[in-house]
Amino acid sequence: MVTGSSGSTRRRRRSTALPAVSVLRVGHRAGRDPRLTTHVALTARALGAERLYLHPPDSGLAERLASVGRRFGGRFEVVGAPDWKAVVRAFDGPVVHLTMYGEPLDAVVGRLRNARQVLAVVGGAKVPPDLYRMATVNAAAGHQPHSEVAALALLLDRLRGIPPPGRWPGARQEIVPSARGKTVRNFGREEPRP
Repeated sequence: MVTGSSGSTRRRRRSTALPAVSVLRVGHRAGRDPRLTTHVALTARALGAERLYLHPPDSGLAERLASVGRRFGGRFEVVGAPDWKAVVRAFDGPVVHLTMYGEPLDAVVGRLRNARQVLAVVGGAKVPPDLYRMATVNAAAGHQPHSEVAALALLLDRLRGIPPPGRWPGARQEIVPSARGKTVRNFGREEPRP
Protein backbone atom coordinates (compact mmCIF):
# COMPACT_ATOMS: atom_id res chain seq x y z
CA MET A 1 0.00 0.00 0.00
CA VAL A 2 1.05 3.56 -0.59
CA THR A 3 0.14 6.57 1.50
CA GLY A 4 -1.14 9.69 -0.25
CA SER A 5 -0.34 13.26 0.83
CA SER A 6 -3.62 13.48 2.75
CA GLY A 7 -2.75 10.33 4.69
CA SER A 8 -5.20 8.21 2.71
CA THR A 9 -4.09 4.79 1.62
CA ARG A 10 -4.56 3.12 -1.73
CA ARG A 11 -3.41 -0.18 -3.13
CA ARG A 12 -0.51 -0.22 -5.52
CA ARG A 13 -1.50 -1.48 -8.96
CA ARG A 14 -0.25 -4.93 -9.85
CA SER A 15 1.68 -5.13 -13.09
CA THR A 16 -0.20 -6.82 -15.92
CA ALA A 17 2.96 -7.69 -17.84
CA LEU A 18 3.16 -11.29 -18.92
CA PRO A 19 6.19 -13.24 -17.70
CA ALA A 20 8.96 -13.83 -20.21
CA VAL A 21 9.26 -17.57 -20.76
CA SER A 22 12.30 -19.61 -21.75
CA VAL A 23 12.21 -23.37 -22.30
CA LEU A 24 14.93 -25.87 -21.45
CA ARG A 25 14.80 -29.22 -23.27
CA VAL A 26 16.87 -31.71 -21.26
CA GLY A 27 18.08 -34.97 -22.76
CA HIS A 28 17.54 -34.30 -26.48
CA ARG A 29 18.94 -37.23 -28.47
CA ALA A 30 20.19 -35.93 -31.84
CA GLY A 31 19.15 -38.34 -34.56
CA ARG A 32 16.48 -39.96 -32.37
CA ASP A 33 14.40 -37.03 -31.05
CA PRO A 34 14.50 -34.36 -33.78
CA ARG A 35 10.77 -34.46 -34.53
CA LEU A 36 9.66 -34.31 -30.89
CA THR A 37 12.19 -31.61 -30.00
CA THR A 38 11.14 -29.65 -33.09
CA HIS A 39 7.54 -29.82 -31.87
CA VAL A 40 8.62 -28.60 -28.41
CA ALA A 41 10.43 -25.67 -30.06
CA LEU A 42 7.61 -24.80 -32.49
CA THR A 43 5.08 -24.87 -29.66
CA ALA A 44 7.31 -22.69 -27.48
CA ARG A 45 7.80 -20.19 -30.32
CA ALA A 46 4.14 -20.07 -31.42
CA LEU A 47 2.84 -19.57 -27.87
CA GLY A 48 5.20 -16.75 -26.94
CA ALA A 49 8.36 -18.21 -25.41
CA GLU A 50 11.52 -16.25 -26.17
CA ARG A 51 14.09 -19.03 -26.40
CA LEU A 52 14.79 -22.72 -26.20
CA TYR A 53 17.88 -23.96 -24.38
CA LEU A 54 18.73 -27.27 -26.02
CA HIS A 55 20.64 -29.92 -24.06
CA PRO A 56 22.74 -31.27 -25.57
CA PRO A 57 23.20 -28.75 -28.40
CA ASP A 58 22.10 -29.72 -31.91
CA SER A 59 23.21 -27.16 -34.51
CA GLY A 60 21.19 -28.77 -37.33
CA LEU A 61 17.97 -28.52 -35.38
CA ALA A 62 18.81 -24.96 -34.31
CA GLU A 63 19.27 -23.94 -37.96
CA ARG A 64 15.96 -25.50 -39.04
CA LEU A 65 14.17 -23.55 -36.31
CA ALA A 66 16.00 -20.34 -37.27
CA SER A 67 14.64 -20.86 -40.79
CA VAL A 68 11.09 -20.86 -39.42
CA GLY A 69 11.84 -17.58 -37.65
CA ARG A 70 13.22 -16.01 -40.83
CA ARG A 71 10.03 -16.93 -42.70
CA PHE A 72 7.39 -16.24 -40.06
CA GLY A 73 9.14 -13.57 -37.96
CA GLY A 74 9.51 -13.08 -34.25
CA ARG A 75 12.56 -13.17 -32.01
CA PHE A 76 12.69 -16.81 -30.90
CA GLU A 77 16.19 -18.23 -30.47
CA VAL A 78 17.69 -21.67 -29.89
CA VAL A 79 20.67 -21.71 -27.54
CA GLY A 80 22.86 -24.78 -27.18
CA ALA A 81 23.24 -25.88 -23.55
CA PRO A 82 26.12 -28.31 -22.94
CA ASP A 83 25.34 -28.25 -19.19
CA TRP A 84 21.62 -28.11 -18.31
CA LYS A 85 22.37 -27.71 -14.60
CA ALA A 86 24.25 -24.47 -15.31
CA VAL A 87 21.18 -23.09 -17.12
CA VAL A 88 18.94 -23.94 -14.17
CA ARG A 89 21.37 -22.52 -11.58
CA ALA A 90 21.88 -19.27 -13.51
CA PHE A 91 18.20 -18.63 -14.20
CA ASP A 92 16.78 -15.65 -12.30
CA GLY A 93 13.21 -16.73 -11.74
CA PRO A 94 11.07 -19.79 -11.06
CA VAL A 95 12.11 -23.03 -12.76
CA VAL A 96 9.07 -25.14 -13.63
CA HIS A 97 9.75 -28.78 -14.41
CA LEU A 98 6.81 -30.16 -16.38
CA THR A 99 6.21 -33.75 -15.26
CA MET A 100 3.15 -35.92 -14.74
CA TYR A 101 4.36 -36.51 -11.15
CA GLY A 102 4.18 -32.86 -10.05
CA GLU A 103 1.62 -30.64 -8.39
CA PRO A 104 -1.44 -29.81 -10.50
CA LEU A 105 -0.58 -27.06 -12.98
CA ASP A 106 -3.66 -25.02 -12.12
CA ALA A 107 -2.61 -25.02 -8.44
CA VAL A 108 0.78 -23.38 -9.19
CA VAL A 109 0.17 -21.20 -12.24
CA GLY A 110 -1.10 -18.25 -10.15
CA ARG A 111 2.31 -17.93 -8.44
CA LEU A 112 4.09 -18.13 -11.79
CA ARG A 113 2.04 -15.33 -13.40
CA ASN A 114 3.58 -12.82 -11.00
CA ALA A 115 7.15 -13.71 -11.98
CA ARG A 116 9.18 -11.49 -14.30
CA GLN A 117 10.49 -14.57 -16.11
CA VAL A 118 9.91 -18.32 -15.98
CA LEU A 119 12.03 -21.25 -17.15
CA ALA A 120 9.90 -24.22 -18.27
CA VAL A 121 11.84 -27.48 -18.33
CA VAL A 122 10.80 -30.51 -20.38
CA GLY A 123 12.75 -33.72 -20.18
CA GLY A 124 13.63 -36.38 -22.69
CA ALA A 125 13.42 -40.16 -22.43
CA LYS A 126 15.17 -40.31 -19.05
CA VAL A 127 14.77 -37.31 -16.76
CA PRO A 128 17.75 -36.83 -14.44
CA PRO A 129 16.65 -37.17 -10.77
CA ASP A 130 18.50 -33.93 -9.94
CA LEU A 131 15.98 -32.00 -12.03
CA TYR A 132 13.17 -32.81 -9.58
CA ARG A 133 15.25 -31.36 -6.73
CA MET A 134 16.61 -28.33 -8.58
CA ALA A 135 13.26 -27.12 -9.94
CA THR A 136 11.36 -24.46 -8.03
CA VAL A 137 8.16 -26.31 -8.92
CA ASN A 138 7.41 -29.73 -10.39
CA ALA A 139 4.09 -29.18 -12.18
CA ALA A 140 1.77 -31.62 -13.92
CA ALA A 141 -0.63 -30.78 -16.73
CA GLY A 142 -2.27 -34.10 -15.90
CA HIS A 143 -1.42 -37.12 -13.79
CA GLN A 144 -1.48 -39.62 -16.64
CA PRO A 145 1.26 -40.31 -19.21
CA HIS A 146 1.27 -37.48 -21.74
CA SER A 147 3.52 -35.61 -24.15
CA GLU A 148 5.88 -32.87 -23.00
CA VAL A 149 4.63 -30.86 -25.98
CA ALA A 150 1.09 -30.91 -24.57
CA ALA A 151 2.30 -29.96 -21.08
CA LEU A 152 4.33 -27.05 -22.47
CA ALA A 153 1.39 -25.83 -24.55
CA LEU A 154 -0.90 -25.84 -21.52
CA LEU A 155 1.64 -23.99 -19.36
CA LEU A 156 2.22 -21.32 -22.01
CA ASP A 157 -1.52 -20.91 -22.56
CA ARG A 158 -2.08 -20.44 -18.82
CA LEU A 159 0.82 -17.97 -18.47
CA ARG A 160 0.65 -15.99 -21.71
CA GLY A 161 -2.56 -16.91 -23.55
CA ILE A 162 -2.72 -17.67 -27.26
CA PRO A 163 -1.24 -14.93 -29.47
CA PRO A 164 -3.77 -13.42 -31.89
CA PRO A 165 -3.34 -13.88 -35.65
CA GLY A 166 -1.27 -11.28 -37.44
CA ARG A 167 2.11 -10.57 -38.89
CA TRP A 168 5.03 -10.94 -36.50
CA PRO A 169 7.98 -8.50 -36.62
CA GLY A 170 10.36 -9.34 -39.45
CA ALA A 171 8.02 -11.91 -41.05
CA ARG A 172 8.31 -12.72 -44.75
CA GLN A 173 5.18 -14.88 -44.54
CA GLU A 174 1.98 -14.84 -42.54
CA ILE A 175 -0.72 -17.46 -42.15
CA VAL A 176 -4.15 -15.97 -42.84
CA PRO A 177 -6.93 -17.56 -40.77
CA SER A 178 -9.62 -19.11 -42.98
CA ALA A 179 -12.53 -21.51 -42.56
CA ARG A 180 -11.40 -23.67 -45.50
CA GLY A 181 -8.09 -24.22 -47.24
CA LYS A 182 -4.70 -22.74 -46.53
CA THR A 183 -3.80 -19.14 -47.20
CA VAL A 184 -0.30 -17.76 -46.74
CA ARG A 185 0.40 -14.08 -47.28
CA ASN A 186 3.84 -13.39 -48.75
CA PHE A 187 4.83 -9.72 -48.47
CA GLY A 188 1.21 -8.61 -48.76
CA ARG A 189 0.32 -11.06 -51.55
CA GLU A 190 -2.11 -13.90 -50.79
CA GLU A 191 -1.48 -17.36 -52.24
CA PRO A 192 -4.21 -19.95 -51.66
CA ARG A 193 -2.86 -23.45 -51.16
CA PRO A 194 -4.90 -26.52 -52.28
